[in-house]
Amino acid sequence: MKYAIVIPDGCADEPQPALGGKTPLQAAHKPNMDRIAAMGVVGRSNNVPASLTPASDVATLSLFGYDPLEVYTGRAPLEAAAMGLTLGPNDWAIRCNLVTVDNGEMRDFTAGHIASAEGKALLESLNATLGGSDALDENLRGTARLEFHAGVSYRNLLIYRSKEPAPFSAATKTQPPHDIPDRPIADSLPQGPGGPLLQALLLKSRDILRNHPVNKARQARGERPATQIWLWGQGRAPHLQPFKENHGKQGAIISAVDLVRGVGVLLGWKRIDVAGATGYLDTDYAAKGQAGVAALSNNDLVCVHVEAPDEASHEGKPDAKVKALEEIDRHIVGPLLDALPAYGQWRILVSPDHRTPLRTRAHAHGSVPFVLAGTGIQPHGQTSYDELEGAKSPLAFDPGYALMAYFMEFASRGA
Repeated sequence: MKYAIVIPDGCADEPQPALGGKTPLQAAHKPNMDRIAAMGVVGRSNNVPASLTPASDVATLSLFGYDPLEVYTGRAPLEAAAMGLTLGPNDWAIRCNLVTVDNGEMRDFTAGHIASAEGKALLESLNATLGGSDALDENLRGTARLEFHAGVSYRNLLIYRSKEPAPFSAATKTQPPHDIPDRPIADSLPQGPGGPLLQALLLKSRDILRNHPVNKARQARGERPATQIWLWGQGRAPHLQPFKENHGKQGAIISAVDLVRGVGVLLGWKRIDVAGATGYLDTDYAAKGQAGVAALSNNDLVCVHVEAPDEASHEGKPDAKVKALEEIDRHIVGPLLDALPAYGQWRILVSPDHRTPLRTRAHAHGSVPFVLAGTGIQPHGQTSYDELEGAKSPLAFDPGYALMAYFMEFASRGA
């Protein structure tokens, strides 16, 4: 039995005036997703519990069959796993965005989608000045140190390593920068245990980055500078039961985003990196689709994640979101759907992790539509895959993590 999962990140949305009252899923030309609907079923799942922040970390865990209320410890530890960073019992990982703040407002949570090489140079300067223990309170310097690690583009990490319990806790409150677009940052600064330390680091980063050669060069080219760091998504190392122990199948993950890669790594899946995969609208969709088809030959389950629809929502671009969905359908869903039957028994699932409405440009709670088809799935008479069909369907999973057991039920029978 072969399984394929395609995640068009954040694609679930609302009707858009710019799209004639249609959602991006309804407006997109997506014959392959609609073909899956006709062959199988459209339903909905609620992947984010009301008590947790709607984001890909929580939602991806749900989508892969894990109860986030039991296993979620924070976003950054998942990314640390993708970067090969091991966390000790008292260590905390903290997401470290490079952002553009202008006039006290979050102007760009990506710092103009800064290049990875530029981001690395900035992180090296931060590490040279704030790394180690010098930036810590004198009471902490003998027991803890800070490490800045460059990731992909604006997505980086701060690791707080400590011999003793860290100053953070579940009561530490931080805000994702993509949820406050063009809004004042003053009300969204870190609060609670460890909040003063994180706020101090945000302020110190401004002085380090203000006149950095990378930012000077970006400004000369008319590009947005990385004016400071933004710290959020903190947590300790999670403990996840391997996916193979739950379902008896070996998986592989294809993504350009460390968060999603990290979840896959922690589940015991093989990580497959694809040249040209950027985690943005310009990603190489065809290369990801080809990698997914090739990975079917030596993996039971292949998951292809695409960040582009989510990025389009964060930028408030309905046309770009439609185009991203059409590229995913043509270059990823289509090739996988055509390749799977050659393996005999098979199933395919297409589902976003969470909602990202273009209206708010931020992640949101609420159910998302999914579509799946394959061996043992009886068609429900649906002909299109979109939010309306999902809302009408009697097939619903709340909590959302139950969907994976339904999708993998043949695996539990030894197929």
